[in-house]
Amino acid sequence: MTTFDERENAFENKYAHDQEMQFKATARRNKLLGLWAAELMGLTGEAANDYAMSVVKADFEEAGHEDVYRKIAGDLGDKADETTIRTKMQEFLAEAKAQLLGEE
Repeated sequence: MTTFDERENAFENKYAHDQEMQFKATARRNKLLGLWAAELMGLTGEAANDYAMSVVKADFEEAGHEDVYRKIAGDLGDKADETTIRTKMQEFLAEAKAQLLGEE
């Protein structure tokens, strides 16, 4: 194997790893967001966990994050405005990435 081939494989492996980490971070962000929203709705225990998992599943409806935002915004109603929800989405993504880096 040539040096070029080795570098190409290394870049492909890094890309695959980065994509996997992004997927995991997004899924974890959605769970954290779901748990936050569940608390605002007064859900606890298993009901809160079930709701958080429904938020994770909502992300598979379409590409991007708007499907998650729509679910949270629709479920929370007037308990949180758009700015609060979108800010929480960013905060929880940063937290999820930090958690994943701590696990490596």
